[in-house]
Amino acid sequence: MKSLDQLDYCHTYADLGPSLSSRVNPTPLSGSYLIHTNQRLAKQLGIDIESVGDEILIQLLSGQGILESWSPIAMKYTGHQFGQYNPDLGDGRGLLLTEFINDNGEKWDFHLKGSGQTPYSRGADGRAVIRSSVREYLISAAMDGLSIPTTQALAISGASTPVRREEIESAATLLRIAPSHVRFGHFEYLFYSGQHSEIKALADYIILWHMPELKDSEDKYAAFFQQVTKRTASMIAHWQAYGFCHGVMNTDNMSILGLTFDYGPFAFLDTYLSKHICNHSDYSGRYAFHQQPGIGQWNLSALGYALSSLIDSKQIEASLQEYSTHIQAEYRRLMRARFGLDSEHDSDPELINSCLELMEKLGLDFNFTLRVLSETGPDNWADIGLDSTLNKPEFIAWLREYQQRIALDYGNDQQRQHAMQGVNPKYILRTHLAQEAIEQVENGEFDILETWLTVLANPFIEHVCPTHWSLPPSNDQKGICLSCSS
Repeated sequence: MKSLDQLDYCHTYADLGPSLSSRVNPTPLSGSYLIHTNQRLAKQLGIDIESVGDEILIQLLSGQGILESWSPIAMKYTGHQFGQYNPDLGDGRGLLLTEFINDNGEKWDFHLKGSGQTPYSRGADGRAVIRSSVREYLISAAMDGLSIPTTQALAISGASTPVRREEIESAATLLRIAPSHVRFGHFEYLFYSGQHSEIKALADYIILWHMPELKDSEDKYAAFFQQVTKRTASMIAHWQAYGFCHGVMNTDNMSILGLTFDYGPFAFLDTYLSKHICNHSDYSGRYAFHQQPGIGQWNLSALGYALSSLIDSKQIEASLQEYSTHIQAEYRRLMRARFGLDSEHDSDPELINSCLELMEKLGLDFNFTLRVLSETGPDNWADIGLDSTLNKPEFIAWLREYQQRIALDYGNDQQRQHAMQGVNPKYILRTHLAQEAIEQVENGEFDILETWLTVLANPFIEHVCPTHWSLPPSNDQKGICLSCSS
């Protein structure tokens, strides 16, 4: 374990040249205070975060100071926003403070969100607020606990500095951690600005640091794009399997490493609604839940076009076709596990899809229904006293079919229940629960974040926490639609 001033710092991204970034120091916040540090993540990274001391950590998080070995920069990129290319993008409220290499030889970014204006702020204030910062702090942990590829968050701080959104709110900063913050939009920026030699340099950089197994490939750039398509397909398959809605799948929000990041109006499904829209700015439903796999492919095609100076069009098309195959295979694997189907049968997709259709028709909660299935056996399914989630005639008819199917895999139903409980979370960071946590933090109840991080680190087991965290929302708590500033 090393303290912050002992880490092996580097600046590999800045070394790519000035066309990809601008040197910017954080703009200090006033009245800053520490809200929480993620001790589990710090230990995983080999960082002794406690040795820093709260006062110094507050200074670093609030922009009142930086370590000598840091060299903060704002990254320049562009991207397609709701299908339209926008050349005026980049880190508008965040800075890549530094990078470091841990004892395992892994390179990590320190990225401070809410650090003030940059050349890419487009007139905005460059700030984040407690509301959005708490949401990202918790969802990062929630996604990691569900084994969904994601950026993570090491610390969160607040400040007395006022920030105007729909109303006046308090400023906050979030220290985000990721192997890389390079996006599809980085390559689009270089392509549309005619910097073709830099495209090759950036691709070589990603291969060197994050896909070293490709460096000796006969056609490493085609292999690179293929790797990005596979990682993206796996990420979105996980989204679909756990009912996660991202909300703003612009290409500038797509990680080149297939990590979920740039959390805004995200939501997990409550009632299963295949066409659910979690972003009230998405008037056309472009990023609705059922659209996410297709949008992922659309975004990859935009990336492929930006890489066309390196990769033949036939190779790009081949990888895009593989995307469809991979996402379907990964989604089916995850859903078979969630339904406790140990072996693979041709009729499994129809069985699963018919359940999802019933959930939508009957207004059943997606994750809670699967959790109830994992905690009860066939002997109880027909019981009139069974939870109302399953006690509906049409669903009971489906359960009979399901019972016949699981009998092919298990002689003892306890085995099925155990397997399902390992992949069907008891706790989900639902929108109304995140809002509840936000309000508690705004009231100074910071310890609630530690309780949540403990729960989200393993959401599949019973925890000592409020009972309603494991239950579906009431009718007035369902379907909350958020804005991009959330």
